[in-house]
Amino acid sequence: MAELTNDPTVPLISPQSPSRNDEGVMGYGGQAHHRPPGEPGHIRTLGLWPLVTLIFFEVSGGPFGTEDAVSAAGPLLTILGFLVFPVLWSVPEALITAELATAFPENSGYVAWVTAAFGPFWGFQEGLWSWISGVTDNSLYPVMLAANLEIFFPQLAEGWPKYTFLVGMSLLLSGLNYRGLTVVGNAVITSTLAILVPFALLCALCLPKVQLSNYTRVDWDSVNWSTFLNVMFWNLNYWDSVSTLAGEVRDPGRTFPRALLLAVVLVVAMYLLPTVAALGVLGTTGDWKLGYYGTVAQQVGGSWLAAWIIVAAACSQVGQYQAEMASDSYQVQGMAERGFLPRALGRRSRYGTPVYGILLSSLGVLCLAYKSFEEIVTMLNAIYCLAELLEFAAFIWLRIKRPDLPRPYRIPLPTWGLVLMLLPASALLLVVLAMPIINRDWATCAWTLAAVGLGFVLHPVLQYSKRRGWLAFDEMHFDCANVYDKYPHAVDLRGNGSCFTNGPPSTAAAPAGVAEVNGHGRAVLVVATNGNNHNCCTDNSVRNAGGQ
Repeated sequence: MAELTNDPTVPLISPQSPSRNDEGVMGYGGQAHHRPPGEPGHIRTLGLWPLVTLIFFEVSGGPFGTEDAVSAAGPLLTILGFLVFPVLWSVPEALITAELATAFPENSGYVAWVTAAFGPFWGFQEGLWSWISGVTDNSLYPVMLAANLEIFFPQLAEGWPKYTFLVGMSLLLSGLNYRGLTVVGNAVITSTLAILVPFALLCALCLPKVQLSNYTRVDWDSVNWSTFLNVMFWNLNYWDSVSTLAGEVRDPGRTFPRALLLAVVLVVAMYLLPTVAALGVLGTTGDWKLGYYGTVAQQVGGSWLAAWIIVAAACSQVGQYQAEMASDSYQVQGMAERGFLPRALGRRSRYGTPVYGILLSSLGVLCLAYKSFEEIVTMLNAIYCLAELLEFAAFIWLRIKRPDLPRPYRIPLPTWGLVLMLLPASALLLVVLAMPIINRDWATCAWTLAAVGLGFVLHPVLQYSKRRGWLAFDEMHFDCANVYDKYPHAVDLRGNGSCFTNGPPSTAAAPAGVAEVNGHGRAVLVVATNGNNHNCCTDNSVRNAGGQ
């Protein structure tokens, strides 16, 4: 291990800025926007409105996908669901994302949160589970697009025309994502406008024809609770996914909370208003299936509005695919740059986009696109619940163990209030997680167990490969620039994977096994694993206090 020095003119931890040798591996090529977040010269490209629309498409993308909730539970429960679920689930998840994404403004997102709380093993599990869930989710959107287009192209209902369309559309949209976040951001802003306008017209045309009696319909004996809960949960989750783009957001401390607030309002309005309007006109739940909003539009406005709704559906699925692909691929790149995955997986294109992150995520989408809508939703929800429970635990743990962690945005509640806030959301996660077992859906159970087993096996295999030198890894560090700068920090050499700080300069000296950063006022945390010391948190000027 490198010797520690008290000389304030010598950095305790040497910088790890990209070098010319990194070209072709990490893809920096000397261009600023290709550098990892926090490196000198890195350019953050996402502003407020592109971030709002990316969140909108990560979570919603419009009312498409609510049809199965209506057919499973009827109008009354669906409307109540879109009033209650956002309060119990969406708002708590969005608040946690706002606090932790501003505390850890980097592309490994929730992986950084869990690692800071529980160490790199659980951070890796969080990353893998979230990535598998995200890729599974992304395989839905070509399927939904094909279903919406069936009204004009019935050939897309089954057979080789459907699968040819699914493969071709997936590859086309992945290629668009390759061109960069600026292109994606502009595309999703345009898509958002293309969705808002026709649904505003649909709501206006439905209003004179609304029958209030439609809203009270519910057949308690025929409610399919499993489908209803899974579809409602899927429609209102993934608020945390945008945290994997935190390293690309300008002024994340201000931008993230504002973007999430605006996105919550937009998402709830875009689910509730069109659904209420359409149910007021056509409340027969047996007719509701994927793509049904086109039928509603045709009845109240004619073929021109139906065509416009289909175009809006296409924009929605394209936007959702783009947002989810960006989140999944940047997560892979962020985990590679932080030492969880081999360095080669962090390669960036000449547009600054994650090359192998996009390739791996696209491959996963193609492997799952043959599944039905309900099958995919059930599969992704189960794995997502595991990742969310781990995030909730990390959030509470960091509030208790790291109260001094600088948080540009902080939820204005004490720890006991946060626990109460998360109890209903945690109960919902456990219910959704138990649904496949209750329904004897052994395929989903096997899928979930396989994801868990893969993580438990893959992490030690990668660590062994690193020790043997079979694969090149970056040192395990997190860039927390502008987060810890106010406080001198300590380097934890004890190998417990926890974040540690000595607080302001007036506090006592660090305990045994912890070395303070002297003369810099910079934040550094080192996690020692298997004899190697890896940074858990650093800023621009400090990187690694350990040796091989």
